[in-house]
Amino acid sequence: MTMGVSLPRKELFDVPEGVIYLDGNSLGVLPKGAAARAQKTITEEWGAQLIRAWNSAGWMALPQVVGDRIGELIGAPAGSVATGDTLSIKVYQALAAALKMRPERKVILSDNGNFPSDLYMAQGLISTLDQAHSLMIPAPEDVLESITEEVAVVMLTQVDYRTGRMHDMAAITKRAHEMGAVMIWDLAHSAGALEVDIAASGAEFAVGCTYKYLNGGPGAPAFIYVRPDIVDSIAPALSGWLGHDEPFAMEVNYRPALATERMRVGTPPILQLAVLQEALKAWDGVDMAELRAASERLSDLFVAEVEARCPQLTLASPRDADARGSQVSFAFEHGYAAIQALTARGVIGDFRAPNIMRFGFTPLYLDAADVVGAAEIIEDVMANELWRDPKYSVRSRVT
Repeated sequence: MTMGVSLPRKELFDVPEGVIYLDGNSLGVLPKGAAARAQKTITEEWGAQLIRAWNSAGWMALPQVVGDRIGELIGAPAGSVATGDTLSIKVYQALAAALKMRPERKVILSDNGNFPSDLYMAQGLISTLDQAHSLMIPAPEDVLESITEEVAVVMLTQVDYRTGRMHDMAAITKRAHEMGAVMIWDLAHSAGALEVDIAASGAEFAVGCTYKYLNGGPGAPAFIYVRPDIVDSIAPALSGWLGHDEPFAMEVNYRPALATERMRVGTPPILQLAVLQEALKAWDGVDMAELRAASERLSDLFVAEVEARCPQLTLASPRDADARGSQVSFAFEHGYAAIQALTARGVIGDFRAPNIMRFGFTPLYLDAADVVGAAEIIEDVMANELWRDPKYSVRSRVT
C-alpha cells in the first residue's frame, strides 16, 4: 500500500504572515507556483505564441486534462468530468438533462438548506420550460422519505454550506434510483474535503466548483460529471460550439460530442484553467482518507477548544465529525460583527445569514497549533466583547 504524503503541506501555499485562515471552504489560499504559471501562460503562451497556442500550448485539451485530475479526487473515471463555465451553469445543464430523462415526471426535489443559487437555477429552469414542473424543498432530514415515484430529479448539495451537515450519498442515491428518479450531487463543499466516490454511488450527475478546497482562485472554472453509460444519450440544454463533436467543422446544426465533452459550452477560460492545473499539483500524493482523518481531528479539536472557551457560542454543526463536512459553524446573534472582529485580529472565517459564524478546515495548510491559536483569539473577542465596536457592524457587500 502506498502511503500518502505527510500533512500539512504549508510549504506549497502562500498564507499571509500573521493570518490563521479558516475560510478555505469559501475561497482557498494561493498555491505557490500559481502566479508564475499565470505569468507563463500570459507571456510565453499568449504573448509569444498568440493564437497558435491553442495547439502548440495545448489550450484546447486543457479543460479535459484538468477534468481528469479533478476526477481522481472525486472517484470519477477518466473522460467523465468536463470543466469550464460556472457552477450555476453546470447545475442548469445537469438539471435540464435530468428532466429530459424523466419527461413524464414533474417534481424536482432538493432541500431548504441547499445553496440558494442551486435553487434559483431550478426555479429559472422551471419558468423557462413552463411545463408544470415544481420544486420541493423539505428540511434536509426529511429528504429521504420525500423521494417518491413522483420525483423526476433529486438535486442536493452533499455538505450544507451553512452548518456543514452532510447527506448520506449512498443511501439517498439508492433511494432515488429505487423510486426511478435521477440523482444530481453538488460537490462544492466536498471536492478536496472528503473521500468521494461518485462512480461507486451510481449517481447520474455531479457538479462542483474549484475555488474552495481545490484552491483554483476566485472565479475558477466549475466541473460536471456525467455517468459514462448515459453520456451519449444526454441532450445538452446549452448546446455551445465547444460541445459540438467537431467545433471547427462549423456546421450549421448542432451535433454533440460523443462523451462528457458535450457538456462544454463556450471558449474555455485558459488563464483560470492554467492556474487551476497548477493548484491541483498540491494534491499529488495526497491520500484522501488521510486528509479526511486530519480534517476530522482538526475540526473536533476546534469544537472542543471553542466550546470550552466561549459559552456565548452555540454549535450549529453536527457534533459527530462523521456527519459533517470539513467545516464547523457556531451560531451567535452578533455573528457578523464577531467575524469582522476576528478578521481584524488575523483569524479569517466568514458569516452566513442569519447568525452563522463559519470556519473551514483544510489540512493541506492547517495544523493543530493553528486551531488552538484561533480558539484563543476567538475567546478574546468573545470574552471581552470586542465585536461591540461599531465599525464591525458595518455590512460589506460580501459577508
